[in-house]
This record gives sequence, structure tokens and C-alpha cells, in this order.
Amino acid sequence: MSMSPPPGWYPDPSARPAQPTERWWDGSAWTEHRRAPEVPQVGPAQPGFGPPLAQTQVQPLPGASGGSGSRAKVVALATAGVVLVASIVTGVVLLGEDDTDPQAGPPAPTTSEPVDSPTPTSPEPTTSAPDPDPSTLVDPLNGITIPVVDGWEKAGNSVGSDPTVETPDTYDCPGEGSFCRYGTVYSRTATATDERSPKVLALGDIKEAADRAYDEDAIGRQPFDGIASHQKIKEGSVAVAGRSGYLVRWRVHTKTGPGGYVQSLVFPSSQGSEAMVIVRFAIDARTGEGVPPLSDMDKITKGIRPVRGGGGTSGGVGNSVGATP
Repeated sequence: MSMSPPPGWYPDPSARPAQPTERWWDGSAWTEHRRAPEVPQVGPAQPGFGPPLAQTQVQPLPGASGGSGSRAKVVALATAGVVLVASIVTGVVLLGEDDTDPQAGPPAPTTSEPVDSPTPTSPEPTTSAPDPDPSTLVDPLNGITIPVVDGWEKAGNSVGSDPTVETPDTYDCPGEGSFCRYGTVYSRTATATDERSPKVLALGDIKEAADRAYDEDAIGRQPFDGIASHQKIKEGSVAVAGRSGYLVRWRVHTKTGPGGYVQSLVFPSSQGSEAMVIVRFAIDARTGEGVPPLSDMDKITKGIRPVRGGGGTSGGVGNSVGATP
């Protein structure tokens, strides 16, 4: 049985042997994010990877008297058994090596089952592990954490989506579409650009952030029948995740419904190649139960932190950031 590996850093299949690198796998395809490999941690051997040679036992030959000749035969048989097992393992490893297609995913993990193992009569129930920290959303690619403040929750995970926190309550969109949310916040990497100014990037991103929130959704529908106008209500430098960033905030008026507020926040990552990180905010301009206050934009901005190792990942972006497929 096989399955696609989860998103994470893996050895880059396109790297030259003299310059090994790690590359980001987003769960379905390789991106262009790369970094120098981390120093591996030496730990105990994992169960299931190779036979336990130290526990190999050799049965005495029938009629063996225990003399030196019998002991020599036992030693010879034990040595031959070890050599045979090592040869089999080496052959399997060599057969498994292949020239990997840079665009293909890493080898999918496999599990082996004994041939004679009985088939269970009913599958065991599967349960999801509890979230170890529901108050924090980790973006391992960009090396940051986003606070999940009161009235918000982490969005459901899906391959290729931006790390997102959102309001749990929804309502029927006033225009096209099935339902809308009162607020969303998500992070992404500034790709396909060499621009290093947070101000320039924020000023250039705010319109796209507004369009995604209040003009046209991912499948071409207009939940609010489009944007009628906007006003800039806030702009300036801000310290975020220990770095100097820049934010731009608009009040958006839609053709249908009350519209809302959008914000583009840009700052350099504190890890890896220090690529530029964009965090987009959207909160509806309405009142009522389930609608977060506009002040949550500032609260979330102040609560963004850099990832500092632990949890099996060091975070941070790679050494080369470009257009992600």
C-alpha cells in the first residue's frame, strides 16, 4: 500500500551530488523552494528497516558433539547467513535506486505485510489526533506562526492551499456563490519577483487581495457582484515577526452587500533566504454575532512570530524562490 508523502523538506532529486540540497514538496508536486540540508540527528534505529542481525541464531547440526569441528561448522554457517542477508539488503537498495524525475514526487512510503497474516474481519476505526496547539497556525514554508485569536479557527487542510485562519460562521452570499465567511487571514510567499521592498510589494498586492476577497472567487463567481469603490484607510511601516514590514489597508465597497476591509502585510522571513512573506486579511464591514472586530487585524499582526525549530521542522524558505507550479 502507498500514499503521497505529506508536505515538507526532502532531498532535491535534481541537485548535483557535489552540492546536495533540500526541496519543498507541497503534497502533490515539487516547488522551487530550496535550502541547504540540515545536519542529520543520530538516533536509534527505526523498527522495520532491515533484519535484526544481532539476534540471528544458528541451530546446531544434528549429531553435533560440541567439538572444535562442530563449532567451526556453526561459525561458518552463521557467517554465511549474515553475508546472505547483507547481500539481499544491498541488492534491494541498489535495485531501488533510479534517476528521479525532478518534477516527480518523492518515493511514496510503503508498508509491508506478512504473506500469511490473517485478513481482519472489520477495519479499525480511524480517529484524528487532537491539535496540539489550536491557538497557533504554523506556516513551515515561510517560517512563521499566525495567532488564532478568539472568534477564529484554523481552516481545514487541503493540498496546495495557503495556510489560513478564518471565522467559523458563514452566511449566504448576497451575489453569486453558495456561502461567504465574515473573515479570513492567510499567508503566502512573494514569488516571481526580485522586489525586496515591503512597501512596494504591499502597495502592489492590496488590489489583488481585495479582488480575491470581494470581487471574484477562485472559480469565477462574484459573491458580492463585484467591487464598486475603495478608500485607503491605513498605510505604514510595522514591526512583525521581529522584522521591519509594511501594511496597506482598504475599505472596500461592493455592488451588493456591505463590503469589508482588506489588508496586505509584507515583511521578510527571518529564516532561509529571507524571501518576502505576504499575509492577506479580509473582514466584512457588518455587525452582528460571528463578525470579528476590525481591531483583530492589528491583534493578529502583532501576534505573528517566527518559527524557531522544534516540531520536526525548522521552518524558513529555501535559497531560490520563483514561480511555484
